Amino acid sequence: MRVLVADKLPAASLVSLRAAGHDVTMTLVEGATLRQTLDALAAHVLVVRSTKVDAETLKASPSLGLVVRAGAGVDNIDVNAASRMGIFVANCPGRNGHAVAELAVALMLSLDRRIPEMVQASREGWWNKAEYAKARGLSQRTLGVIGFGSIGRLVAGAALGLNMHVVAWSRSLTPQAAHAAGVTRAPSPIDAAAVSDVVTLHVAATRETRHLAGFEFFRAMKPGALLINTARGAVVDEEALEWALNNKGIRAAVDVFDDEPRYKEGPLEWPLASHAGMYVTHHVGASTRQAQEATANETVRVIRTFAEQGFVPNCLNIARQSVASHLLTVRHRDRIGALASILDIVRGANLNVQEMENLVFASGSRTACARIRVDGEPDELLIQEIGRQPHVLAATLVTL
Repeated sequence: MRVLVADKLPAASLVSLRAAGHDVTMTLVEGATLRQTLDALAAHVLVVRSTKVDAETLKASPSLGLVVRAGAGVDNIDVNAASRMGIFVANCPGRNGHAVAELAVALMLSLDRRIPEMVQASREGWWNKAEYAKARGLSQRTLGVIGFGSIGRLVAGAALGLNMHVVAWSRSLTPQAAHAAGVTRAPSPIDAAAVSDVVTLHVAATRETRHLAGFEFFRAMKPGALLINTARGAVVDEEALEWALNNKGIRAAVDVFDDEPRYKEGPLEWPLASHAGMYVTHHVGASTRQAQEATANETVRVIRTFAEQGFVPNCLNIARQSVASHLLTVRHRDRIGALASILDIVRGANLNVQEMENLVFASGSRTACARIRVDGEPDELLIQEIGRQPHVLAATLVTL
């Protein structure tokens, strides 16, 4: 398969793909855009990290069958457009979770102890022990974890190790699961914010979580509390954040924000970056060597599985449950045309195939079993007609 890697991946992952027989291109055609390069290469697979993949880009190569996000979030990919074009979209969830959790904890400690300010003062040749010996400390304080997936759980575990109390909210978090994790379940994000000394955000960027941390959220937070965002910029209403910085003494550390630079290096013009109550890191939460290697290995696994088995691990745009109304099971001889004749009959009955698999039996038996999920109103005449085919051994129909 022809694979275009639009963003940097560890060299070992590229070696692995090439060793499996794939044609891997790491750079765009000279003077060409991503869209033009996809068209020129007739790529089958596109791998991206931060590169934006819009609908026009997806249309660039008719041969494109899979887009892999070498990371977790896919907000830089038009997944709906990919679905309309029959292009699989997959990600690599959980491979960089430890790295993001590490940064969230580091930012929490840095905010409390004002580590960046101390380092800067020292570099400027200034000693001020009295000023920087005023940290409140984190032991026995409360951490609010908004989003209790794998990263949220890792941060909560670290906080418990620091002798903090943890209050967590997630739509799927039950009181029983919270108790098992050693945390208290909050009824809502605002309830968690109201009782926490530190709040850390770990939710995906969706329509429902956009500006989850808005004015109501910040009004609920304690004066002087700390906010950490290593999730997505859209989760925080920046106007509300600025209000909280100026009016409630909230201090914040963010690794992500709206309209952050797309380039790797250059000027930063975000107004809140220079605010005395803000720490800004450079969207590097997942960018440890360990995380990048683990994510690259998962990217390779996704591509190889797709190439070798036709299956896409971590696929994000396949319906979890189709609208199929019946399951047609046909045991048949493994012969040329056997499955085609069955499908011709299904088509003639005006049935729409939603899902299908054809499993070949072992030991040279030359027999197979086709499982075909269809939508429509099949009747017994369909089974009779299929049963009369010369290569069919047996056929059954079950209503789902």
